Amino acid sequence: MHDPRFDKLADVLTRHSTKLKAGEKVLIDIFDAPDAMAISLIQATRSRGAIPFVQMHHARVSREIALGAEEAHLTIASGVELARMKKMDAYIAVRGSHNITEMSDVPDEKMRLISGAMRSVMDWRINKTKWVVLRWPTPAMAQQAQMSTPAFEDFYFKVCTLDYSRMAPGMAALKTLMDGTDKVQLKGPGTDLHFSIKGIGSVTCGGDRNIPDGEVFSCPVKKSVEGFVTFNVPSIYQGQAFDGVRLEFSAGKIVNATSNNTTALNRILDSDEGARYIGEFALGFNPHILHPMRDILFDEKISVSFHFTPGQAYKTAGNGNTSRIHWDMVCIQRPDCGGGEVWFDGKLIRKDGLFIPTALKKLNPDYLLGKAK
Repeated sequence: MHDPRFDKLADVLTRHSTKLKAGEKVLIDIFDAPDAMAISLIQATRSRGAIPFVQMHHARVSREIALGAEEAHLTIASGVELARMKKMDAYIAVRGSHNITEMSDVPDEKMRLISGAMRSVMDWRINKTKWVVLRWPTPAMAQQAQMSTPAFEDFYFKVCTLDYSRMAPGMAALKTLMDGTDKVQLKGPGTDLHFSIKGIGSVTCGGDRNIPDGEVFSCPVKKSVEGFVTFNVPSIYQGQAFDGVRLEFSAGKIVNATSNNTTALNRILDSDEGARYIGEFALGFNPHILHPMRDILFDEKISVSFHFTPGQAYKTAGNGNTSRIHWDMVCIQRPDCGGGEVWFDGKLIRKDGLFIPTALKKLNPDYLLGKAK
């Protein structure tokens, strides 16, 4: 039986997120998600007069390819992928996972080789196309979120098809404030971090790049970061689990890094020179997402959170940092998670779950959920 929620989500992705127009070409990239969702996206694309191209992936097959990856093979593969991407106007990726640690036994050197080879494809996709990426609700994701599969599916479709236009006024106000800000300070349990975002700019994210969405991001001036930060949201990166990550900075560089898996953490941060510098800073405020799911596309949007990202910076609102990695690390600042404060140029902007300036109150949960005007 066809699920009408697939069609509603496909409409959001083609109408709101990528704003497809007649004649535009879109690559629909499906990773371990149902054929029915691919079909809904094909139909939604054609209804807007755009042209769909589809690629299907399976994690176990991708793992097998990765285990034997060689430079000669990857040079051809990346060339083919880049040539195709250059012909696309838009990109929609639906990424499911039956086993979130499927790639965990692929050697680090193979993962570095793959990420390095495919970086040109990712750079073109991010900087030259209209793109949106989202997860697909699998039993594995439900297990991560400690929910039943039906309950998680209901949550997923509610979050992903939310009225993102309600975020627009508050995001615009936050962007204006961030664009004019120099000094940022983040405070909280295990956190006292200082850096500058002067001249970097910022970008609003209201369902046009990731689904679910709800953040405004910027980036520190590369060598301005000082202090320390502790992340209270667990993370999965390159198929490995990390909890209690703590980073210390000097002149912008991570000089000390610890977690429940300190050896693996530092191995990733030693991927290249740029991996120990920060490529993104963002404030998250999706009112439906309250608890960690060990899935970054959800966790980086958690209500009243910030994320700080070792590795590659975006070209827009970026600091020029380059790296094979881009690892969003998240801290929740609601009172039930220990609280916390965000300061811009010596003024308190957000405290223990609420934005303080009047212009930013439309990003507080009650407004975004329609409980306040």
